[in-house]
Amino acid sequence: MTVRVFVDGGAGTTGIEIVERLAGRDDVALALLPDDRRKDARARADALAAADIAILCLPDDAARESVALAADLPVRFIDASTAHRIDPAWTYGFAELEPERRSEIARARFVTNPGCYPTGFLALVRPLVRAGLLPADTPLVTNATSGYSGGGKAMVAEYEQGAAPTAFRGYGLTLEHKHVPEMQHHAGLAVPPIFAPAVANTYRGMLVEVPLHLSQLAADASVARIHAALADAYAGWPLVTVASLADSAARKALTIEDVAGTDRLSLHVFANPATGHLRLAATLDNLGKGASGAAVQNLNLMAGLDETRGLQL
Repeated sequence: MTVRVFVDGGAGTTGIEIVERLAGRDDVALALLPDDRRKDARARADALAAADIAILCLPDDAARESVALAADLPVRFIDASTAHRIDPAWTYGFAELEPERRSEIARARFVTNPGCYPTGFLALVRPLVRAGLLPADTPLVTNATSGYSGGGKAMVAEYEQGAAPTAFRGYGLTLEHKHVPEMQHHAGLAVPPIFAPAVANTYRGMLVEVPLHLSQLAADASVARIHAALADAYAGWPLVTVASLADSAARKALTIEDVAGTDRLSLHVFANPATGHLRLAATLDNLGKGASGAAVQNLNLMAGLDETRGLQL
């Protein structure tokens, strides 16, 4: 079986990596437009008409335009932009997030890729809300740091040309980051979390943390139950691992590069029972499970292929 895939807008960081991942596969017939025709509506419409699945690596407005161009076509979509992440007409493409999500993605015409930061946050928070261990009205804070490749071409050039003013910088200081609605909606939270993102002087990798007091959780919650809820939620999933409490306790540090270069998502529960303090932590590659790897995983599911084909475990 060969699936015809059109990557619309493959010139950005995410698009380039998706193209690299698909280019050598014998089960994918890859289509791209030359640079001088990438914004040509007629050329894009023709490419969409010839594709089974289109992967949109575009700004939000351009992604919406591509969907409109294909309104009367049978092509299916994976959108890597933020345009449709809380749109009820689109399936949220985080296969491990809900028990039926994998099969929903496999059947869907419209799939929206998760954001990189929300992937880490939701992986930690959603199972706890679903299990009733974390009340939906809990005011949460998430601290998260990404490699600079997540900032796009301009930021990559800034760091790689030695023009970056610092090794670490926080941003999103207006507390209005575009990822917040996605985090709140798909976690099932009644209040938006405070999101404190940052970028570090490393090309790829991501570390997302959610600090908690046990007093914020349900009365019957415990460190063991929190860990068990996460471990049960992801049991049997090939790309998500939950470290044992013993392994997490033995760690002296958790780095942003922990699983960089892979498509895995690694979760940890760090706890101090004496103080009732917890730090839930997720590490992933912002270009892997956080972007291009997630798009390839969704493509595999939609095309009926091996879910991990072309991914780095």
